[in-house]
Amino acid sequence: MSLLFRDLRTSESGLSAREAERRLLVYGPNALPRSSVPRWPGELLKQVTHPLALVLVVAAVLAWLTGTPVLAAAIVAVIVLNAGFAFVQELQAERAVEALAAYLPTHAHVLRDGQRVEVEARTLVPGDVLLISEGDRVCADGRIIDGELEVDLSTLTGESLPAARSADQLDVTGPALQARELVFSGTTCIEGEARAVIVGTGAHTELGRIAALSQRTGRTDSPLERQVQRVAWLIALVAVGSGLVFLPAGVAAGLGWAPAATFAIGLIVANVPEGLLPTITLALAVGVRDLARRGAVVKRLSAVETLGSTTVICTDKTGTLTENRMRVTTVWLPGGEIDLENGGAPTASPELRALAYTAAVCTTAELASQPSGSTTGDPTELALLELARTVGVALDLHDRDTARRAVFHFDPHLRRMSTVDVEHDGHVAVHTKGAPETVLPWCTTIAEVGGGHRDLTDLDRTRLSGLIDHFAAQGLRILAIARRRVDGDAVAGLTRADAENGLCLLGLVAMFDPPRLQVLDAINRAHRAGIRIHVVTGDNGLTAAEIARRVGIGSAGTHIVTGEQLDALSESELDKLLSGDREIIFARSSPEVKLRIADALRAQGQVVAMTGDGVNDAPALHRADIGVAMGRSGTDVAREAATMVLTDDDFGTVVVAVEEGRRVYDNIRKFILYIFTHAVPEVVPFLVFAVSGGAIPLPLTVLQILAIDLGTDILPALALSREPAEPGLMDRPPRPPKQGIIRGSMLLRAWAFLGAISAALVMGGFVLVLHRAGWQPGVHTGVGSPLHHAYQQATTVAWLGIVACQIGTAFAARTDHASLRAIGVFTNPALLVGIAAEIAFALTLVYMPFLHPLFGTAALSAGQLLLVAPFPFIVWGADELRRWWQRSGARRHGADGLAGW
Repeated sequence: MSLLFRDLRTSESGLSAREAERRLLVYGPNALPRSSVPRWPGELLKQVTHPLALVLVVAAVLAWLTGTPVLAAAIVAVIVLNAGFAFVQELQAERAVEALAAYLPTHAHVLRDGQRVEVEARTLVPGDVLLISEGDRVCADGRIIDGELEVDLSTLTGESLPAARSADQLDVTGPALQARELVFSGTTCIEGEARAVIVGTGAHTELGRIAALSQRTGRTDSPLERQVQRVAWLIALVAVGSGLVFLPAGVAAGLGWAPAATFAIGLIVANVPEGLLPTITLALAVGVRDLARRGAVVKRLSAVETLGSTTVICTDKTGTLTENRMRVTTVWLPGGEIDLENGGAPTASPELRALAYTAAVCTTAELASQPSGSTTGDPTELALLELARTVGVALDLHDRDTARRAVFHFDPHLRRMSTVDVEHDGHVAVHTKGAPETVLPWCTTIAEVGGGHRDLTDLDRTRLSGLIDHFAAQGLRILAIARRRVDGDAVAGLTRADAENGLCLLGLVAMFDPPRLQVLDAINRAHRAGIRIHVVTGDNGLTAAEIARRVGIGSAGTHIVTGEQLDALSESELDKLLSGDREIIFARSSPEVKLRIADALRAQGQVVAMTGDGVNDAPALHRADIGVAMGRSGTDVAREAATMVLTDDDFGTVVVAVEEGRRVYDNIRKFILYIFTHAVPEVVPFLVFAVSGGAIPLPLTVLQILAIDLGTDILPALALSREPAEPGLMDRPPRPPKQGIIRGSMLLRAWAFLGAISAALVMGGFVLVLHRAGWQPGVHTGVGSPLHHAYQQATTVAWLGIVACQIGTAFAARTDHASLRAIGVFTNPALLVGIAAEIAFALTLVYMPFLHPLFGTAALSAGQLLLVAPFPFIVWGADELRRWWQRSGARRHGADGLAGW
């Protein structure tokens, strides 16, 4: 201790006020580090320079140049709203550090100039002597110089049991968090008093290290974000390229430079799907809302899609796979074993009642007397109180506390607890519970059936050792229950060693934190979906392995890797460990272990979802593709660092979220197919006009194209985002992370099949209407021409034909492989409403005279409407036949060789 005081240049009486003020200048305030560089300029610039945003900027400029400032303003508004929303989501790392700061108290008691004073916690410096008492939150990392404490380390370690800390328990081996003479910033003193000399403040504490990890672990773009960027560049290249090609082609075909430039702009507008970005954003928002209703709050829109590509889930055990509620399953008595889990009805034997009473008295927890009441205390002790209630032992908690004469709290090093209590008959007894290997050495006798006791022989110990191994192999937590009577007059000076000497063993209690009932089904669904599940927990490996076995994770030979073992592995060894298909139990995991596992899996190309609830989980939650925090039991830090928060703390909700992510991804592909398809009938008229050198008049105007892209397109596209999942969604493996959202098969279907059919129908309708009016190629149809009204009707038929083909495409896009009959025509009412709104909008443009000059449309006759009416059925019917042929080929060849086409 003197060496410590020498190194820190302090003493047991603390620092002087002047020295503390000087050190504050040297070491800085006791506060968590925050990045001094403002994040918002770069993050905001990133959002407004997104490729798709730039394409929308081009569309806005072109809309302005073509004389439609209202549409240009609407597109700019979409850009601003999307950029603003995404920008807000990027600030999560800073909020995570702010949440960490909440674990630091505002004031602390220290010795300054040898006097106890209260100071601001941020003014603490190394060398200060910190005074800690029950209920205090520790302000800095320190070494205890006198006194004993029980400290809640759960925020740092994830362990629910309190840890004993005292000055005389010097431990120079193992991790710092397990050192029994150290206390850490952000933890809470449950019981006791002590003085500690501060050895680390601010960034140099364990809490500060975690904060630094959270800030340094940057978030990478999600698969959807990367793929949307590629799509945006593809769209931009196609749009600009087609415009540049059209300009000289139009001039070469006999058009003047001015008409060629005008129609080149129109061609670019036709290729830019102005509604794509808001449609994707709103579709993801719908997925977020649906997940929130099902118990998962997603804080970043693109994370919904990332969930669908999850290949590995790293899950915690307690509270996620289990109920976080210990339950006694088996009681062993000298007269036999009682199975409480599989129908073994507890009897009112004196031996069982004595064991239940002793176990219940040796607790500090409080079990609610009414179902609506609250329970407080350690889950293990609550389970013992529940056992006493189950076997009919009446124990009034107030009487328990009143009758207590002494308590020797649970010590993680000794792994046992004892109380000295006045029993009902007035005698004083020591009641002890703890790990069998720490209680049995202090037992000299064992209870007998029918009362009394006898000596505990070596044969008894051998038999008990085998029984304990049997329980341990099942992953059960085992407690030995013992007692002995003591002289009431000697209680005042009774030490722990004296109290726990010469105990009589009453029996063993085996308990289990039961898995959630719905977890087994969720695990099975995840496995059917091709997702591996690793258990990453701070708990004991055997217990975690047994829970994993019960819920279907791994197998009987599941590999268990402790945190210390993992620390000893090289990067290549860890990669090899994680590269196979087996599922692994990572026990006693530290923050670095979780972070290292996440990094190793992501380096292998896996899409990782990781659950957690403690402060120590924050860096890994931030680094994983999907960080999943617990909403009920989790800390604020974990919730801020995570991408998704489970309001029910249920693993099954993670699998539900994966299913929702897959559905959203499929639906995004469906409405991208829907939007891309209409580029063909919008572009082909311009190409026909250019190739014919103007002999065939232009079938569409720029405003008619914009009316499609920002009018009739959006509602059906949004409705496709509400499409229910196709059969077998969770029976297929995860898609490869590098697989693009737009694939060649999709483009073939959109452009070469559905688009080509739509373009042929649109051009056919346009030419037919003109031909019926007496038009011949090359005949003038401009203003003042006898054919001008017929030309306006023909362009209206072409425009309305695209809208009609959109309806057919919407129904065709609802499935990739299955027939429409398999999913039902009316299973997506939102699509029916969207189509109804689309038709109403189209008829408004056709039959409202005041809109005709703006859009170049004209009212149609009944015959012209009937000409367009079959278009949806032709488009949908052709794709239905294609999918039937595809399914038939798959059945013939035993493989889906044409999947996605």
